[in-house]
Amino acid sequence: MSLAIDDLEAANVSPTKEQPTATANEGSGPGFTLIAIISAVILAGMVFGGALWVFAGIAAGIIVFLNHFLAKTWSQCCVAVRSHNNDDDELKVGGRVAVELAVTNTGRLPVFWVLVEDLLPRWATRSEHPTLRVEGDRIQVMLLWPGVTRKLNYEIVCHRRGYFQIGPTVLETGDLMGLYRRYRVGTDPQYVTVLPNVVSLSGYDIGSRRPIGEIRMRDNVMDDPTRLRGIRRWQPGDPMRSVHWAATARTGVLHSKVYEPSSIAGATIVLDLHVQSNPDRDEPVRSDLAITAAASIASALHESGEPFGMVSNGRDAADRIRTEGWMGDHRVRDSATQAAAMKSDNDRMRPVVLPADRGPVHLREVIRTLARLERTDALKLPELLMEAESRISSETTVLAIVQRCDEQSIAALLGLSRRGRAVAVIVNTYDVNDFSSIAGPFIALNIPVFHLAGEQSISDVCRSFALRG
Repeated sequence: MSLAIDDLEAANVSPTKEQPTATANEGSGPGFTLIAIISAVILAGMVFGGALWVFAGIAAGIIVFLNHFLAKTWSQCCVAVRSHNNDDDELKVGGRVAVELAVTNTGRLPVFWVLVEDLLPRWATRSEHPTLRVEGDRIQVMLLWPGVTRKLNYEIVCHRRGYFQIGPTVLETGDLMGLYRRYRVGTDPQYVTVLPNVVSLSGYDIGSRRPIGEIRMRDNVMDDPTRLRGIRRWQPGDPMRSVHWAATARTGVLHSKVYEPSSIAGATIVLDLHVQSNPDRDEPVRSDLAITAAASIASALHESGEPFGMVSNGRDAADRIRTEGWMGDHRVRDSATQAAAMKSDNDRMRPVVLPADRGPVHLREVIRTLARLERTDALKLPELLMEAESRISSETTVLAIVQRCDEQSIAALLGLSRRGRAVAVIVNTYDVNDFSSIAGPFIALNIPVFHLAGEQSISDVCRSFALRG
C-alpha cells in the first residue's frame, strides 16, 4: 500500500478487511525529514548568498517529488489478475495445481520494475519433505510497458492432505533511486482442499448395542428373526413363536428355531487431535494416518449402507481462515506478507460435529471436513466427549481414534460404555508397548481395541474381532 518510507513509523492505521484489489492507501507525500532538509538547504543558500546551494536544494526537491510521483503512479497502474479464482479446489494427494497470474500496466508510463510474489504458507514449503512443492517461479521482477501484460506461471504439487491458501499476490514497486517503495495486494487468494487417501477395508465388524442389523454378534443381546441359524429340540422357556412347526410335524417332537444375534454397524468416529495427545515428534505422520483411517471407515460404512458420523476436537482450517482472514493494510514488505498469509492461531472451543447420516453427500462432507482438520490446543478428549455426547447417535458405536490416552481420557471413554454406549477404540501408535498400556483398561471391560500401526494396517484395523460368533 502507498505509504512513504518516512511516513511508515508515523502511520497508525488499523488493518481492515478491505478488498485486496482496492486502491492502495495514499501517503501524505514526501517524507517530512526530506522536505525539512531541502528547505534548510534552500534557506541557507538564500541567507548566505550561496546560489549553488539554492540550485542544489531545488534540484533535490524536484528529484524527490519526481520519484514520489513515479512510485505512486507505478503502484496504482499495476493490476494483477488470477486466471483461476474458484472458491475452493479439491484434489487428491499427489495432485497438481496450476497457477497463472497476469500482471498488466494500465497506465501511460512504463513501469521499470515491479516485484510480483504469490504467497504460500512458509511451513508447507520450507522443509526437507515439503507439503507443497513448487515447480517454477512464484516470484518474478517484471518490466511493463504501457498496456503490456506479462504472466507468472508455476505449479504446486500437493504431497499431503490439508486445506491450503494460495496467494494473495503481493506487488512491490518503487522509484529508480530507492527513495520510496509501494506494496499492495494484487489478487484474492484461492483455496485448495487436498482430500485424504481412502483405503478399502477388508471388512468392518464393530457392532453397536442396537440389535437386528447386519453383523453377527457373539453376545446374544437379542435374536434377529431374519437370520435363521438352525433348529434344535424345544426346551422349557422357549417362546411358542419360535417353534419350528414343519420339523415338529415331521418328527413328532417339538423343535425350536435358533436365530443369530446381530447388530447394526453404524459408527460415530471420535477423532482426538489435541496437541498434547498428538505430540510434535510424531507429526504429521500419525495425525494424517488417523484421518486416513477415519475416511476409510466412513467410506466402508457408506458402501454397506450404514449410518456414520464424526466428532473431533480438531481445528477446521476453513473456519479459521473465515473467522480470522487476512488483512489488507500493508506498510512494509514483512507486514504485507504476514498479513496476507494463513493465520496459525485459533482459540475456537467448539467441537466439529457431523451427526450420523447416510448417503454420498454426507460421505463427501465427512471426507472434506477430515481433510481440513488440524491439531488444536482447545478441547481435550474428556471435554470433547462431555460437550458432544448429546449429539452422538445412540444407534451407532462410538469409535474413538486416539494416539495418546491419559487416565482422564480412558475414564471418559469407560464412562460412555457404562452409560450404555457401545464403545470401540483404535490406538494410533507404532510402539506395541504403548498400545498395550492404553488397551489394558478397555480389554478388562470387554471393550474392543484395535492397533493402528501404519497405513498398511488400515485395511484390517476393524477386523480384529471379525465374524463374532
